[in-house]
Amino acid sequence: MRIPDDAHLSTRLQHFGEEEKILGAVTPPLFQNSLFVFDDIRELAGLLVKHDDEQPFVYSRISNPTLDVVEKKLAMLEGTESSKIFSAGSMSIAAAVLSNVNAGDHIVALDTNYGPTISLIKDFLPRFGVANTFVDGRCTDDLLAAIKPNTKIVYLESPSTMLFRMQDLERIAQHCRSKGITTICDNSYSTPIFQQPAKFGIDIVVHSASKYLGGHSDITAGVLCTTRARIDKMLEPAGEIPIITGVLAPFSAWLLGRGLRTLELRMQAAEKTGNAIAAWLEDNGKVAVVHHPGLPSYPQRDLFLKQMSGSGGLLSFEPKVQDREKALNFANALRIFQRGVSWGGFESLVIPALVQPSDYSEPRNVIRLYCGLEDTGDLIADLDQAFAVAGL
Repeated sequence: MRIPDDAHLSTRLQHFGEEEKILGAVTPPLFQNSLFVFDDIRELAGLLVKHDDEQPFVYSRISNPTLDVVEKKLAMLEGTESSKIFSAGSMSIAAAVLSNVNAGDHIVALDTNYGPTISLIKDFLPRFGVANTFVDGRCTDDLLAAIKPNTKIVYLESPSTMLFRMQDLERIAQHCRSKGITTICDNSYSTPIFQQPAKFGIDIVVHSASKYLGGHSDITAGVLCTTRARIDKMLEPAGEIPIITGVLAPFSAWLLGRGLRTLELRMQAAEKTGNAIAAWLEDNGKVAVVHHPGLPSYPQRDLFLKQMSGSGGLLSFEPKVQDREKALNFANALRIFQRGVSWGGFESLVIPALVQPSDYSEPRNVIRLYCGLEDTGDLIADLDQAFAVAGL
């Protein structure tokens, strides 16, 4: 079958990369094998010293037909030439960063980046001579002013973790490209359904696919979308075959591909529920501020309308009563929202955290909510009773 070039996203999500029906199977088979064998040893020997998109598969630590289908679909969604799926979001982040820095280099990143990203840049890389500067990111001029002659990466996350602050991707990408600086953007919050950073000039787009892309809280996975040349650089051979891969196992990749089929539908549901709950919280007299890009009152509304076509079900709020124990009691009082990390699955989640970015004079209790696929009215009722029990 051939997918029309002008097919809607809904159609491409179902069929792109699956045009070949192996033995007539309507869904791609699971290739649960670690290696591939050859009739002629000379063919295998030749494949071990070169890499080509069209070459036969050799070893599932490098590539596998099950992964190949999903990678083609993800690259199509993000509008990039190629993609690679890894065993975790942190692995895709590490691959993007480590392949673009050397000792003596410098990275500019956000003070509200995903926690493991901050730890990689702030705590791990300085051991190998890679310096860093963390910035707010909402003011583009301030972010660009942090760039130094030895800056090699500007690492973005728009919207960012916990406080959902955005950056002007197009302006930052244009400036960095003129300086030969690689831009990386974590797009886990938006997914390519609501934002495509590559369209604004971002060089590398990363995701935690454990979240919306997988969608069912049954895999851990990471995605990296960029050019074929950049991926080849990340998997640069040492001797005969790549030594740093960490790619996803075939069965998890098969589950990820299944999750992508309902991505657009789930994101539409997430936006509807997230906006309703954010609006309810904003009207609640017990809440000081709600952090959610989908609200009309969102401080960066113009940038949101420029860069994104929708908002998800992840948001946070700061209670007026800044009492740590009461924030914990609020989380424990919830009946439908479960207490757990991550997000993007079918289930609603809550995490209370102490947050202190550079513009906060002292730590603030911020309660992050992920709104799952449960009934919106039931979720609001759950929040309402938890406020009463906790005395927030």
